[in-house]
Amino acid sequence: MLYKNPIYKNAIDAIAADIPVDEGRVLVTGASGLIGSCIVEVLLSANQLFGKKFSIYAMGRSADKLAHRFGNYSDVHFVAQNVVDPIAIEGLDYIVHAASNADPRSYARYPAETILTNVIGAKNVLDYCKVTQARALLTSTFEVYGRLDQDEYSENEFGTIDLNMIRNCYPESKRTAEYLFRSYHDEYGVDCVIARLSSIYGPTMQKDDSKAHAQFLRNALAGEDIVLKSKGTQRRTYCYVIDAVSGLLTVLFKGKAGEAYNVANENSVATIAEVAETIAELSGKKVIFDLPDEVERKGFSKPQNCVLNTEKIKSLGWSGKYSLKRGLQDTLDILREM
Repeated sequence: MLYKNPIYKNAIDAIAADIPVDEGRVLVTGASGLIGSCIVEVLLSANQLFGKKFSIYAMGRSADKLAHRFGNYSDVHFVAQNVVDPIAIEGLDYIVHAASNADPRSYARYPAETILTNVIGAKNVLDYCKVTQARALLTSTFEVYGRLDQDEYSENEFGTIDLNMIRNCYPESKRTAEYLFRSYHDEYGVDCVIARLSSIYGPTMQKDDSKAHAQFLRNALAGEDIVLKSKGTQRRTYCYVIDAVSGLLTVLFKGKAGEAYNVANENSVATIAEVAETIAELSGKKVIFDLPDEVERKGFSKPQNCVLNTEKIKSLGWSGKYSLKRGLQDTLDILREM
């Protein structure tokens, strides 16, 4: 289990130590995924080490995946259901809505499912909060900004999205989910916040994650050269999952209702090629170029720079701690012991 790895455990415990509330019934959708699984383990640490009293509900479509990930923890309640079905858990105080297809192959293969999961899932979360007064956090994405004639994006800016590209089912449905969150807050007074995530990586990534940096890490772990399937010139803000989850919990517990916050590490900006080169350096391999297959090309976004401005989340007292190199090194070290 990841939680037993000392590098991962120390990082999780450091986040848990800073949680500003003492108790609550928390639902995490997408609990077996990259983000959700890490949040569940932070809450577990808060209970075990710091006397917190969180009741943790882990929702995912696969009961087997939930049991494999969290089967040793008696204070995690499994909720094996699709988030497109109504939520029937009583007495929740917080919902972290992290369920979504989140990698390019999924967008290309399952565009309708991606849209429905993002939109109907958000509606079900908000309908629950409308009745119960629970607080909800939506994990959104930097991709909602679309194309802008600039490199740095702040929360009040927006660009265009090409509706003729099928892979844009993901950012467009995340935009709609964000609008639902804002609309439920404005119309019904629902207590909810939005977090726009940068490019997230870490040891909790799924084995079938098709994002470029996930493929680079798998190459390195297999002792292979790093395969780059484009020129990789676009600059992005990257964020180690530990920083991302710390930022998400800051937004959940301290963010202003109805507002969106970029969750990103301003000290972790790189081109995709630089990420490939860093992983190659850490693993003693080299970068080679290869052509993507048809499904991969269909899931690719058009090259553009996207550096997220972090002033708004920093106003909540948060900042990232992991450089790109350190985060990638920790990811490799943890996964090599799995």
